[in-house]
Parts: sequence; structure tokens; C-alpha cells
Amino acid sequence: MVLTEPTPLFAVLLIVLAYLIGSIPFAVVVSKLMGLQDPRSYGSKNPGATNVLRTGNKLAAALTLLGDAAKGWFAIWLAVKLAPGLSPVVYALVMLAVFLGHLYPVFLGFKGGKGVATALGVLFAVSPWLALATVATWLIVAVFSRYSSLAALVAAFFAPVYYFFGGGIAWTMNAPTAVALVAISALLFYRHSANIDRLLKGKESRIGSKKA
Repeated sequence: MVLTEPTPLFAVLLIVLAYLIGSIPFAVVVSKLMGLQDPRSYGSKNPGATNVLRTGNKLAAALTLLGDAAKGWFAIWLAVKLAPGLSPVVYALVMLAVFLGHLYPVFLGFKGGKGVATALGVLFAVSPWLALATVATWLIVAVFSRYSSLAALVAAFFAPVYYFFGGGIAWTMNAPTAVALVAISALLFYRHSANIDRLLKGKESRIGSKKA
């Protein structure tokens, strides 16, 4: 069923569906399928690709990263396919719903990951160019600082900035999407509060360093 102008009820269903898609815990699913330990039982206990990488299984970490990013993109793509006439407000709410699903997944007792990969998937749905600009920012900061968390924070800060200044030039822009991106950025900072504290204290681990 495809609707050009979704009813309020159908719009709510799209938002709930996006949240459920975001709630799929790929770190846990991939680890279970590959016979690895539950990522919530070791390291940072965060069900995300970075923690899965601590097992030493790069394939599992890559699949987790891909899955978490793909669900961010897919939820938005699906909503647009089911309702091409989706209003900017509902579109923005779908963006937030899939991201919140990863942060607070119903399937894991509302204890999810930090959301970097899912946020990237959301950016790809909004504009591949926006996503690439944000990834480039992450790479530059990561290479020079060797702090993955710092790179994620800087990229999260600049994503809505890029969206604003590139609007009407590299991609179309609307206020609800801009607000959603700012909210996602703020939530990323909130979820990285422990990392920020360690960065300020000089205790954050660098990329490639071995954990004690």
C-alpha cells in the first residue's frame, strides 16, 4: 500500500515502525550468529560496533557497523516509499524515531548504543553528500587525534552545520529536518558524556591502543 498523503494514523504507524527498525540490536544479533560473546557482557558493555571490535573479530564489527547504519537509512527510505507525500515534520519524526530506537531499543530493555552508525545512516537518507562530508570530518579528526570519540563528537557537531550551509546548494533543506539533526547531534553528545569526561581528564583511549 502506497499513500501520497498519509493519514495521521498512518503517519504515527510509520514513526512507530521506524522506532522498531532502529531497535534491532545488530551488535547482539551478529555476535549471536557468529558464536561470539554478548557485547553487553564485556568492554564498555555497549551494543555497538566499537565494542564488538574488542573481541578481535573485525568481520563481526564491520557487519554490526553496516547493520546499524543500514537501519537508519532503511527506516527513512521505507517511510518515503510507503508515503511519498510525507510531510517534512513526519519525515523529521521518522528520523528521530529510528535514532531513538537504537539508543533506547525496546528489544534490549531500552539500553542501546551510542548511535554514531545509525546517525550516519540517517544522514545518508537525507543526503549522501551530507553523509560524506560528515564522514570526511570524522576521518580527519580521527587521523590527527587518534580519538574515535572526539572524531564522532566533532562530526556530530558539524553535521547540522553542513546541512544548514549546504541547503539549497548541495541538497534541499527544511526546518523540521534541521531541528531533527540538531536533536540527534545533542543526543550523541549526551550519549558520549563519559567519553567527554575521559577526554577532559586525558584518560580516553586512542585508536589502536590496547585496553588494560
